[in-house]
Amino acid sequence: MSAEYMCDLSFPDDFKEGKTYPAIFVMHGAGSNEKDLVPILEGVKGRFILFFIRGNIKTETGYKFFDLHGIGNPVKESFDRSVQGLTAFIKEMKEAHPIDKDQVYLLGFSQGAIMAMTLALTLGDEIRGIVAMNGYIPSFVKEEYSLKTSSRQSVYISHGESDPIFPIHIGNDNQDYFMSRAVNTTYETYPAGHFIVPENVSSLQQWLLQQIK
Repeated sequence: MSAEYMCDLSFPDDFKEGKTYPAIFVMHGAGSNEKDLVPILEGVKGRFILFFIRGNIKTETGYKFFDLHGIGNPVKESFDRSVQGLTAFIKEMKEAHPIDKDQVYLLGFSQGAIMAMTLALTLGDEIRGIVAMNGYIPSFVKEEYSLKTSSRQSVYISHGESDPIFPIHIGNDNQDYFMSRAVNTTYETYPAGHFIVPENVSSLQQWLLQQIK
């Protein structure tokens, strides 16, 4: 496993040697850890190989994936390193485990959602779909990164209607941006702040299971 990232790994209930499986790479928010999002995937863990990734930068309360100048303002050098590191980690895991390379998904909340959306845009057809909750796409990603349009990708974006950290217009902007790139986009909002409500959990689980039918 890459020395840069630690992760908890979960295999499907029917795991058999010689068979490949869809996979989800899961990324938490700043100040949390790889355990944080485990509960929201309880309903699908029997169908996927799950990689619960720990951010590689220590904080007072947990971990993060990149540094910030302030809310909504990533340190670009730190962000760039994270994109490069996670890209390498995903590639390494795809080679090391029996993953169906046509069924690779990313899921993240807050900083994890920011990374999921960015990696979907930079990796293109290597990523089949993403779940991005309460995040945004940095402006420098849109303006400076080499982005790949993928007609085979699907994205599920959700946002809290009263999110005090990333206001609801950011979720609306995420939807508009992916739709402008002709990506199959599902967008849902919930009466919530910067957290995930049970209705959101149920919906994203249904969305994920629908993708692999």
